[in-house]
Amino acid sequence: MFMIIHQLADVQSNNIGDNTSIWQFCVVLKGAKIGKHCNINCNVFIENDVKIGNNVTIKPGVQIWDGVRIGDNVFIGPNVTFTNDIVPRSKIYPDKFEKTIVEEGASIGANSTIIAGNIIGSYSLIGAGSVITKDVPPFSVWYGNPAKLKGYITKEGVILDLNKRDLSGKLYCL
Repeated sequence: MFMIIHQLADVQSNNIGDNTSIWQFCVVLKGAKIGKHCNINCNVFIENDVKIGNNVTIKPGVQIWDGVRIGDNVFIGPNVTFTNDIVPRSKIYPDKFEKTIVEEGASIGANSTIIAGNIIGSYSLIGAGSVITKDVPPFSVWYGNPAKLKGYITKEGVILDLNKRDLSGKLYCL
């Protein structure tokens, strides 16, 4: 098994796939599962009950808490924050943490916050600085605070308006 784990990272998990890189100042707790060909940039924290698929890019400053599931080919921009407790209190823990699912191919822009218990649909795009407070359907574009539906996106990354047309007026069927 080949992987790159920077000597200044604290990686306690043995569940890391081939060709995954984990850079300096990361903390990966024992129960975390990380797939193949992932790039975990510096200053990332990954808690125990976390599953990350294959070919995932996680940029610096991201926290991924218990209950988060990340599918294959997902991009998570710098300083994205996931939550897992709807009513947090110091030293009072819920019986179970909320599940948050990021489906295959989704992209989450820098500084976005993903509120616990939501699903980010396949190949959707979350704009930078957005606050996700509800489920995001597949192939949709959301941004703002709170984030709202602003358009659609193809698997190849072509941005579409609310009528599913590209800039040239071509209509797409998703």
